[in-house]
Amino acid sequence: MQAIFETAFDIVYLVSVMTLGIIIVKDSRGNRQFSLFGIMAIVLGAGDAFHLVPRAVALCTTGLESYTAALGFGKLVTSITMTVFYVILYHVWMLRYGKKERLLTSSVYALAAIRIILCLMPQNDWLSAASPLSWGIYRNIPFTILGIMMIVLFHREAKANSDTTFRWMWLAITLSFACYIPVVLFSDAVPVTGMLMIPKTCAYVWAVVIGYKAMRKECR
Repeated sequence: MQAIFETAFDIVYLVSVMTLGIIIVKDSRGNRQFSLFGIMAIVLGAGDAFHLVPRAVALCTTGLESYTAALGFGKLVTSITMTVFYVILYHVWMLRYGKKERLLTSSVYALAAIRIILCLMPQNDWLSAASPLSWGIYRNIPFTILGIMMIVLFHREAKANSDTTFRWMWLAITLSFACYIPVVLFSDAVPVTGMLMIPKTCAYVWAVVIGYKAMRKECR
């Protein structure tokens, strides 16, 4: 039952975000903000596919234990592409609200670079079934700071500009992190915590839908 439900959910998720991303790019009519948003959605789906596709194959065949290396590599790719996702989202924020803050931009890129470097460190032992929790925490510290920055920036500017279309972007990001952090910290000790990845995924779909609706409204 888990294999059927999880595989179906992942297929719907991947097809949805990548299709919406392609539509946003195609229908953005040269609007750089929405072109970037569409690319961001495609990066999200393509990156997650590296982990979710092997997981679906594993669940439907011989089990997760037989695909440890593939799943670990997929997690590495997803960790990097999720970082890229937030860097692109930052650029969407700059374009949408006409912001050019050099120090803030440098901070975003520095956090992203630190996160990616930490992800690439061999101590993560990605291809092992027992990756160290300590490194899971280390690599997610700059990522969480980056996420908090995006939450604050979108909340502040959407409110200041009465941006009703993007007014809940900050909440979608908040929900994604609220569900993700407990998985990082407790999934090994309490496996049921992994179920939080479902609402986390839904939060990302919500974020993409927000961008899609904005594109439909503003690029007519």
